Formats: sequence, C-alpha cells, structure tokens
Amino acid sequence: MKKVSKLFAVALAVAMCLCCVVSASAETVLQFGTTVNEQDSFQVAAEKFAELVKERTGGEYVIEIYPNGTLGGEADMLESMSMGMLDMGIITAGPFVNYSAMMGVLDMPFLFANGEEAYKILDGEIGRELLDTLEDANLKGLAYAERGFRNITNSVKPVTCAADVAGLKLRVMENEVYTATFQALNVNAVPMNWQDTLTALQQGTVEGQENPINVIWSYKMWEYNQKYAVLDRHSYSTAIITMSLDLFNSLDAETQQIFLDSAQEAAEFERAWVAEKEAGQLQEIKDNGIEVVENPDVNSFREAVQTVYDAYPQYAEYIARIQAELA
Repeated sequence: MKKVSKLFAVALAVAMCLCCVVSASAETVLQFGTTVNEQDSFQVAAEKFAELVKERTGGEYVIEIYPNGTLGGEADMLESMSMGMLDMGIITAGPFVNYSAMMGVLDMPFLFANGEEAYKILDGEIGRELLDTLEDANLKGLAYAERGFRNITNSVKPVTCAADVAGLKLRVMENEVYTATFQALNVNAVPMNWQDTLTALQQGTVEGQENPINVIWSYKMWEYNQKYAVLDRHSYSTAIITMSLDLFNSLDAETQQIFLDSAQEAAEFERAWVAEKEAGQLQEIKDNGIEVVENPDVNSFREAVQTVYDAYPQYAEYIARIQAELA
C-alpha cells in the first residue's frame, strides 16, 4: 500500500506540474474589430499587429480579427472598448472627438500637406499627447495607422473646384468638424456610419461620399453609382489602433510595451502598403469607369473652408504647435 501511495503521490505531483505548464502557456485570445472588408488597409494593419503580438509574446496573446462591422460600427466599438466589453479595434479618427474634444484638431481640413508631415506630428510628442487624452474615456490609443487623404466621389458631375460641390448630397463621417467643413463648401452634408452609407449610395439617397483612394478602390465605388472623383485631399484621416484601457492596464509593463511597439510597427507597415498600392488602385478606379480629376483647384477648397478654423478656437493652440513643428 505504501508503494502504491508513493507512486500515486509522484503521479499527482507530475500531473500538477503539467497543469502548471499548461496554465502558464495557455493563450489569451483577444477580439479585434474593424468595419472594413478584408481587402482594406485596416485588415493589413490588423493582421501585421496580430502577427507581431503573437510572435513577441511567445503565443501568449492571440488576436482574432473580426472585419466587416461584425462587432458593430466604429461608434459602437469605441463604446464597447470604453466599457471594457471589447478588447481592441482599428477606428477611423472621426468618432474619437466624442471621447476627447481635443482629438478633433486632427480632423481640421488641409492640416497636413503630405504624409510625411502627418507622420512627423502623429508619431511625435503631439500625437502621443492627443492619444493620452483618450484615457479619461477608458480608451488606450496605441498608434496611428492610416486611412489617408480623403477625396470626394459623386454620381452627378465632375468636380474641378470648390464651387462644383455646392448642393451635392454627400455622406460624411459622424464628426462635427467634417460636417462643418462640408457645410462651408455648401454641400448638403449627411453624417452617416459606413455600413448605412453603402445602402444609401445604392439607393441614391445620397449622391456621393468622401474617402481615400484605397477605400474607393477596396469598396468598388463604381458599383455604388459613383461616376466621378476629385483628388482634392481635403483632409488627412488617421486610423487609431485602440484597446480597452482596462485591458491595457491589466498587462504587465513588458507586455504593454510589446503592444505599443507592435502597434507602431504595424501602423508603419500599413502606411507603406497604402503608398505602394495607391497608383495601381487609382488606375483600376479609372479602368472601371470613374472619371477622376487629379489636379483640381485646391486653393479654392482651402479658401472656402477657412471659416472652419475660425469656428474652432479651442484648437488654436494645437494648430499653432503643429504649424511650428512643421515650419
């Protein structure tokens, strides 16, 4: 009996050790939401981020990506993250103003002349400072990926200057600054989430929308009655890799840094992907029948939206700092 008891004790000890090993190596699965399809640049960023996190945590954290608005629209996902009900997502910058008023400065029209200017600000002190303001809403901004410079498409007529957009009924992001920008252009601006936009375009309840080239391409806007595009580049739109602050705070310092570094690397990877693909995407847009005005009278657009800067004095300090940094 003693021999059996001794063997049992050894077996039990081994089993407990194995349980400890299994427990230590058990993976934690995190849900990561997007509102876009699998051809979109957001998917590129999400997949790279998931790959890096899994690799750098030795498989301890596995990120599952849910595209196509499976976990809700952008506003829904931000609310879920804020409440600790959703782990992570990549969200276009527009809705963040509802969680931090200062984030709206990034939505101001013609704030950046090119990608390099945007990256310098977003990846620097000002960008991090703005992301940190989200913590009051229980959100952790990890890094700025890219949506890109936004351009107008419509089903009615070609656009060569600001006067040409007057009266058009265009979908805009659910964001006060975007709405104000298009109202300054005398557009009938309709704030709407992206999922509803596609139906509205098909049904003709809105005549157009505004988005970067990669979105016009990945969603095949030529299939949604869009016949004309103008590369006015009226706004640079970021896309923030975001997570629940509760989740972030639950991680040890080393893992937190892994998430931050992986997000930044994924963001830079996605930006390079966007730049590499843009020319080919633009050609495909043209090949599918959308008439593209590549060199509009941008100054007419700039002049028309200057009133937006006057309407938001709360952003004056940040705008001055951004301009000084870029000078």
